[in-house]
Amino acid sequence: MATGYLEILRTRHALRLLAGTLVGRLPNATAAIALVLFVRAGGGTYSLAGALAAVYGVANAVGQPVLGRLVDLYGQPRVQLPAAVLSALAMTAFAFTGTGPLPFAYAAVAAAGLFAPPLEGGLRALWPSVLRREERVHTAYAMDAVAQEVMFTVGPLLVTLCASLWSERAALLVLNALGVLGALSVVCSAPSRAWRSAPREAHWLGALRSPGLLALLGAFLFVGIALGSITVASVPYADGHGGDAVYGWLMAALGLGALLGGSVYGARRWSGAPERRLRVLVGLLAVCYLPLMLMPGAVAMVLLTVVSGVFLAPCIACAFIIVDRHAPVGTVTEAFSWVVTTFTVGASVGTGLAGPVVQAGGALWGFALPGAAGAVSLLVLLATGGVLAAPVRGGVVAVSPENDPDRAADPRFSPGDRA
Repeated sequence: MATGYLEILRTRHALRLLAGTLVGRLPNATAAIALVLFVRAGGGTYSLAGALAAVYGVANAVGQPVLGRLVDLYGQPRVQLPAAVLSALAMTAFAFTGTGPLPFAYAAVAAAGLFAPPLEGGLRALWPSVLRREERVHTAYAMDAVAQEVMFTVGPLLVTLCASLWSERAALLVLNALGVLGALSVVCSAPSRAWRSAPREAHWLGALRSPGLLALLGAFLFVGIALGSITVASVPYADGHGGDAVYGWLMAALGLGALLGGSVYGARRWSGAPERRLRVLVGLLAVCYLPLMLMPGAVAMVLLTVVSGVFLAPCIACAFIIVDRHAPVGTVTEAFSWVVTTFTVGASVGTGLAGPVVQAGGALWGFALPGAAGAVSLLVLLATGGVLAAPVRGGVVAVSPENDPDRAADPRFSPGDRA
């Protein structure tokens, strides 16, 4: 397992691109907790903090595919770095003005979310030109999914560390400064500067004109709902089994399960169509959510939560391959950004749905929601199997004069996908 990932990381530019992307995404990954801590430190209410975090999330969901389309049109450096700077400046303005003038606070937070650069989609667009072999790109997708879990675990710890050492305002400023540095590291790299999207057909729907991509997004909306509902259902369970410490262990266990599953999934080469494999993975994901309804003691519940997260990262990694197969030519960054947006929206919907469900039926019904959402996701994939079986493009790895500086074609590359 380690050998496969080390082979990827030893490839020229790979480590820099992965690390730069993760650092560049820190402001986005930590925005919710950083905003809550900052607002509460200034005497604001949890309602205000939640509202600001929601505004950031909605703006980010809108901005990711829009900026992704601009990246496809104009290249990464001309979009990613200016977006990162604008996002950091908006959050800096909010950090210094606080919540006093509420309209300005909402506008600044919305701008910060809207201009958060689509580094995640950009990295996945770069992997083919950097790694040059299809099986290595598949491994990189899995490693990418695992790295996201690490980031979402380490990010909140960095926020609390900065807040405890300095202040909540310092946490906002430091994380956004790191975000700009991460984006700068990516866009100054040779692969990012050389990358060009394939010529695209002018169409207002962009990547969304692909029926296969729409089917995948519909399925992943419910995967996001499942994940979001677990975070809420775990609260009343933890209240009855040890409080905040147990809740923290449950959330860490969810991330640990995804990390383990993604690591194992990426360590081997898979045969067969990824669309069929995704149906199996989503089905297993739904099944692994069901034991949470047993609600045993804290230790056993933590172990069940680890199991429930095992198939999450493999589902995401497999979805990346399908996105690349179905995205219309010239829209690859936008297509990946739509997956990020859909997953984020789904998690927000799941959080909203789980609240009333838990209020009415307790933690048991709250834990029933992830399994139900996973089952619906599987039904969407089964119902759209014919659409998913007909990819727009034939392969994952691509070469073009724009992203192959040596102009050297490899016979293992697919000629149909230049992005």
